[in-house]
Amino acid sequence: MKFILRAAVFHFLVLYAVHVLGINIQSKPAFNDEGVIQVKLNDPVSLVCTLGVTKAEEELVWLRNDAAVLLKEGNNKNRSSLCVTPTYEDNGAKFTCHQKGNSTDQVSVTLNVTFAPNISETVEVTVEEEDDLVLECDTRANPLVSSVTWSLNGSLVDLLADGLSVINNGLTSQLTSSKVKKTLHGGMYTCTVDSPMYGSSSRHFQVTITDKTLKFPLGPMIAGLVVVGLTALLAVVSRWRKIVKVTHRIHVWSTETD
Repeated sequence: MKFILRAAVFHFLVLYAVHVLGINIQSKPAFNDEGVIQVKLNDPVSLVCTLGVTKAEEELVWLRNDAAVLLKEGNNKNRSSLCVTPTYEDNGAKFTCHQKGNSTDQVSVTLNVTFAPNISETVEVTVEEEDDLVLECDTRANPLVSSVTWSLNGSLVDLLADGLSVINNGLTSQLTSSKVKKTLHGGMYTCTVDSPMYGSSSRHFQVTITDKTLKFPLGPMIAGLVVVGLTALLAVVSRWRKIVKVTHRIHVWSTETD
């Protein structure tokens, strides 16, 4: 009876060890209880996948969002490692490791890549009077920005009074105006973005409004000149015989007179 009980306990422990010591992922930085690794943009992430209890070398497979990751030779036998330098596209990417031919036993981790809006610069913009003005500010960030504001020469823009409009889509903030006026729309525009993680950052636009220049429709002018030239050429060709005859008569008359 004791032998049967010990055998049953041993069998249970073996099954438990196989379950616990099967596919395992270790990461640096470490992942949380939900399998999420929080990391800043371009900060390296180390992932190591190991296979526990096994009698022989087994091949491991890495997937990134269900697409196979190409591994170097030898980096897939019982232990496999990845080094990821996260980009914008890696935010939300899921990395999964499993034994080749057995995808039922797998472990996954997900990257949460944090980054601030990339807007810290000054842009020179020149536009003619009565033309359209378009200013664009990159607001893409993780976590999402909490607010976006536009100012002109240090004061918040008055959309109605200044004839401006603002469109925010979560990736960019666009300030536009049609038929700008030199006395109203010239100056220093500032796009200010507030991030709950990275604080405030701004992009400046130095907008210069120039006098409107008279623009000639070059294409139609060239077409018109071509038509006139061809018409004149066809007229000369159609009357060429008459011109030759008249020239010949003048030449003969001149000879006889001499």
